[in-house]
Amino acid sequence: METIRRGDAGESVRDVQSRLSALGHVVDPAELEKHRFGESTERAVRAFQQDRGLLVDGLVGKNTWEELVEAGYALGDRALYLRSPYFRGDDVRSLQIHLNSLGFDPGREDGILGEQTARATQEFQRNVGLRPDGIVGATTLDALGRLKSSVPGPGRTEIRETETLRAADSLSGHRVAIDPGHGPEEPGCTGAAGLVEADVTWDLAELLAAELRSRGAEPLLLRSREEDPSVSERASRANAAGADVLVALHFNDHPDPAAEGSSTYYFGRQESYSLAGRALADLVQEELVARTGLKDGRTHPKAFPILRESTMPAVQLEPCFLTNPKEEQLLGEDRFRRELAAAVAQALERYFAGRLLTPGGSGGVAGPGAPRS
Repeated sequence: METIRRGDAGESVRDVQSRLSALGHVVDPAELEKHRFGESTERAVRAFQQDRGLLVDGLVGKNTWEELVEAGYALGDRALYLRSPYFRGDDVRSLQIHLNSLGFDPGREDGILGEQTARATQEFQRNVGLRPDGIVGATTLDALGRLKSSVPGPGRTEIRETETLRAADSLSGHRVAIDPGHGPEEPGCTGAAGLVEADVTWDLAELLAAELRSRGAEPLLLRSREEDPSVSERASRANAAGADVLVALHFNDHPDPAAEGSSTYYFGRQESYSLAGRALADLVQEELVARTGLKDGRTHPKAFPILRESTMPAVQLEPCFLTNPKEEQLLGEDRFRRELAAAVAQALERYFAGRLLTPGGSGGVAGPGAPRS
């Protein structure tokens, strides 16, 4: 779809404004009357993007538009069942929250009705004496409504991920999906000295793959140098390969060339996040900052498509700003890139070996009141 932005006008803008208003975001009546994408519409888009864990840029591109559509569904608006393509929406996420609280494991509360959510639905139906057809219609919704508040405490998914974090293991033998961000058709940002994001992510991915092989892991690159698959295709490749974790590689950009530092993202939004993803993100960020001296931009929950659509713990790291001349110069050095790769590999070593993390510390496993993954 064509990106809708400030200065645009017409039916597409009216549709965006209507959806934002229905979700409680305030748009200036003068802009509504003329279907004009002005200051207040942009402000509402940014607030929506912030709420949903999206890139906050004030533009309505493919991801923001799809989230606007999904946000309009409430549980009961439509019958839900396993299909291809999967149902997506806030109604699916509500279903996942209910199932989780009742002790059934639908996987991450990501608003995607995949096979795990379908299995959890069937298991719930069997337990309440309904036909286990996986269809969430009036009868199943009625049963959920009667039971949803009867079981206090953490959900089944949170318990499973917490137990996973407590397990001691080794990086050796684990499959790590590596996604070199962007590609030849959509190369990402370019630094003042000419470094292109897609090229740097590919070089870093190759270095990380070599580092992981040397430690006994099985790296899986989600694209070739000549490819530029969609984010959904990349996630599908990782899911189909049964990867244990996913590491997406990107670099940041900003109009201010002084913007600097490293940040790492994990799946999360609206008071729900992946415990395992957060733990891995904290470890990656800690290693990157400690080994390189980069400014600590911390870890953040986001619903970037690669984090949302992958079924394993996933992180997206952006260790530098390509638009910062000093950091672009560092990225041009082979030694520095190797240090980045070693930092990520060491974080993965720590994640798999001795993953019992203490509350309140880096990557701490949250207590019973924590959001579910």
